[in-house]
Amino acid sequence: MTETTTIRVRYFASLREALGCSSEPAELPTGGTLADLRNQLILRGGVHAAKLSRDQAVRVAVNQVLNEDESVVLEGGAEVAFFPPVTGG
Repeated sequence: MTETTTIRVRYFASLREALGCSSEPAELPTGGTLADLRNQLILRGGVHAAKLSRDQAVRVAVNQVLNEDESVVLEGGAEVAFFPPVTGG
C-alpha cells in the first residue's frame, strides 16, 4: 500500500471563479512533486485541464513562496496556490 500525504490546494482570482472553489485538499503519494499535483489536477479534465494546463499563464506558490520548479517535493500539510499572473500599473 502506497503512503500518501495531504496537500492544501488554493485557487485565487479568475481561477477561483472558473473552478468554483477557493481551496480543496489533494492526496499525493509520499514524495510527490508539484508536477505530480498539477498533473493530477489536469487529469480531472474540464475546467481544471483548461485553466491549469502548462500552456496557460498560471503562477504557483508553495507555502506562500513563488515557485517555478515543478520538481519540488511537497511535504504533508503543504499549501500550493495557483493564481493568474498579476499586472500592475
